Amino acid sequence: QLQLVESGGGLVQAGGSLRLSCAASGRTSPHYAMGWFRQVPGKEREFVAFIGAQGVNTLLEDPVKDRFTISRDNVKNTMYLQMNSLKPEDTAVYYCAAAQKAYRSTWRSSGAYDYWGQGTQVTVSS
Repeated sequence: QLQLVESGGGLVQAGGSLRLSCAASGRTSPHYAMGWFRQVPGKEREFVAFIGAQGVNTLLEDPVKDRFTISRDNVKNTMYLQMNSLKPEDTAVYYCAAAQKAYRSTWRSSGAYDYWGQGTQVTVSS
């Protein structure tokens, strides 16, 4: 079993920055692909960013691709999401996820991930 815990969320003004962390414990492995998703009340959980097991392959959703950066440190068993130039529409609960096996066509799909954290709230004020 793998446990994931997000941290780093909070309240920030528009234009500000936050760095989210996702710490993995338990049966950690550098072979897990990982991703970030976000969700607001009443809406579907949406894809934000993906990073491959060794950090070579990354994918960010269009609304954030010029502002966010995804990275991972397999020695520390931690994944990060650096969020810059935050906008009010970025307000959501952010979740990290891990997949034992993820084909390229499934990177954006929440159903492809096997483990999920509990989420961390990000609120961007206008």
